[in-house]
Amino acid sequence: QVQLVESGGGLVEAGGSLRLSCAASVRSLGNYGMAWFRQAPGKEREFVARISWSGGSIAYTDSVKGRFTITISRDNAKATVYLQMNSQKPEGTAVYYCAAARGRTAGPYDYWGQGTQVTVSA
Repeated sequence: QVQLVESGGGLVEAGGSLRLSCAASVRSLGNYGMAWFRQAPGKEREFVARISWSGGSIAYTDSVKGRFTITISRDNAKATVYLQMNSQKPEGTAVYYCAAARGRTAGPYDYWGQGTQVTVSA
């Protein structure tokens, strides 16, 4: 069983930045594809970004692709995945979850964190 713990959420003004972290209860994340999802109030959970175990394959949701506002990265030795969010807008307000897929680059995801709240004020 892998436990994932997100941190780094909070309140940020529009245009500001946050870096979310997801720490896993394993010695290394080298065998896990990792991803971030988010769920805004009243909406379904949606995919944000994913990264392969090596970091060589990265994908983002279309709404952030090409804008360089969100960057996913990982440090396998620290068993931690990050989500750097810049130039945030109020529509970025959501609970952000990280997820892990054992032995796969993408889903389905086997493990989920409890989420961290991000609130972007106008």
